Amino acid sequence: MIYFDNSATTRPHEDVLEAFLKVNRDFFGNPSSLHNFGGKAEQLITKAREQIAELAGVKPAEIIFTSGGTEGNNLAIKGAAFQYKGRGNHIISTEIEHSSVKNAIKQLEKIGFRVTWLSVNSDGIVDPEAVRNAITDETILVSIIHVNNEIGTIQPIEKISQILKNYPKIIYHVDHVQGIGKVPLDLYRAAVDLCTFSAHKFHGLKGNGFLFKRNGIRLEPLFAGGNQEQKWRSGTENTGGIVAMAKALRLAQTNLQNNVDSILQIRNFLLEELKKIDDIVVHTPAKAAPHIINFTALGLKGEVLVHALEDAGCIVSTTSACSSKEKTPSSTLLAMGASEEAALGAIRVSLSYENTMGEARQFIEALKKTLDQLNTVVRRNK
Repeated sequence: MIYFDNSATTRPHEDVLEAFLKVNRDFFGNPSSLHNFGGKAEQLITKAREQIAELAGVKPAEIIFTSGGTEGNNLAIKGAAFQYKGRGNHIISTEIEHSSVKNAIKQLEKIGFRVTWLSVNSDGIVDPEAVRNAITDETILVSIIHVNNEIGTIQPIEKISQILKNYPKIIYHVDHVQGIGKVPLDLYRAAVDLCTFSAHKFHGLKGNGFLFKRNGIRLEPLFAGGNQEQKWRSGTENTGGIVAMAKALRLAQTNLQNNVDSILQIRNFLLEELKKIDDIVVHTPAKAAPHIINFTALGLKGEVLVHALEDAGCIVSTTSACSSKEKTPSSTLLAMGASEEAALGAIRVSLSYENTMGEARQFIEALKKTLDQLNTVVRRNK
């Protein structure tokens, strides 16, 4: 099997699985308990927090453990909106955000918050000046995705931060779920206030993530309970998952440094080969994240091609996994100006440091054969 759906989820590293098993077998005590057994679990969480903070280039107190990207985005967006609603009720975001950002903001819109959805150009990039022009006296939050989960476009996070430095009361949130381990982001240099991460995107386990919250920023908690995570996120901590996440992040950053050239070579090979195939339209721009390629085989629905490629031993996806079952045109591609046909037929190939050039060559051959078979069927049915 050739697994090219790493933006949906990555295969957990063996060392990560071993760490999770060991912690849950030997240190399963509740970290909030007063006894020493619970204290050992708490120590493991503290150590993991320090390790993750060091890898992210921030302070341990600025790390809040969550269940993943969706919770992190909701905590950042709703928590900031409710906390700072006394300053205003205006939010700025883009038309190509992940559904966990877009739908969280739409919920706020229903209860009275005003939202400006910024358009993007044909490469899926937002103009920083559009952010500046959208700011009003009521603006309290700007939320921008770093690496788009469907096409791999990288947003100008630092350029936007330079604009927002003139508006110190506006909270700046970045969804870094697809960027971590692939596209570097210096959180302090980019002057980010809140930033979301998810473990299963960098060979950790599903159900774990963390939110960077810059010191001094306050949030209205979403969960009421035992006041864990400095009262920002109540709920008994997933000790094993947290420890495993720290290990996964360290391995991901090491492997990225060792394999970034290999991933780029595979991506460039795939892009060049796709452009040679008739009726293939590549949506991912040349300057994008190294691990995502989005394309459409005109005349074919994305869902049909995904299943046909699976039969050929290749695992890819249509839109993001969170939206793939809706069977609707990609809102990201529509925002970029693609036709509805192209947006319905889009396929995403997403890589990790585990993939090889040999797999890329096999994929291209499988794709060509699959397209020939499907197009033959289409011609017969006309």
